[in-house]
Amino acid sequence: MRNLASATLMMLLLCACGPPTVAPAVTTGPLAPATDQFAEERERMVDEQIIPRDVTDSIVLQAMRRVPRHEFVPPEYLGQSYEDHPVPIGYGQTISQPYIVSYMSENLELQPGDRVLEIGTGSGYQAAILADMGMKVYSIEIVPELAAEADARLKRLGYEVQVRAGDGYTGWPEAAPFDAILVTAAPDHVPQPLIEQLKPGGRLVIPIGPVGAIQTLWQFTLEESDHVKALNLGDVRFVPFTRSAPSP
Repeated sequence: MRNLASATLMMLLLCACGPPTVAPAVTTGPLAPATDQFAEERERMVDEQIIPRDVTDSIVLQAMRRVPRHEFVPPEYLGQSYEDHPVPIGYGQTISQPYIVSYMSENLELQPGDRVLEIGTGSGYQAAILADMGMKVYSIEIVPELAAEADARLKRLGYEVQVRAGDGYTGWPEAAPFDAILVTAAPDHVPQPLIEQLKPGGRLVIPIGPVGAIQTLWQFTLEESDHVKALNLGDVRFVPFTRSAPSP
């Protein structure tokens, strides 16, 4: 009886001294939500809408796979979050087509840590993509209500973006110079203050053209000699660039 008790005690001691149970790692932050029912839709968006159109920058593609686009569309359009078209966000503004977001981001030719100015925050989706890519992002929105909503949304999701309401035509001079500037609405000419706020070698990606018609997307590069080199990136259609806030 004593031998049996001794054996039982020894087995209990061996079990107690065994290797500890390791809890699974927990990842926090905007790139790894606890549950993400839209993850497969984002994968399809990238694989079917973006890669076939020759967007190849791996940093851009990774950001497009990670950033939860459905968080940036109004509830009534939730089911269209990952479809191949723009989505209205109010005040006559839209969240751009996923492909256009990726195409413009790629043509900024960014490196992680670059300083980027975005004109036209909208819902904040493009700013979130740039922040996810590792950029220092400044964003200006002409509609105060959209600026406030985007700022709160980006903070809630954990994206570090400086947002302010104002006229994007004059840029953000106190934060200049920038490695790149992205404009998400179409003026009829290039705003000179934006060129002046580029670093030498910096890029400005901007649609230019008349309201309600096909516009042209341009990449302008400020060369060391202060000469501006222009590259036509193709036809696009954007909301007009405004100098005063539109009504709801």
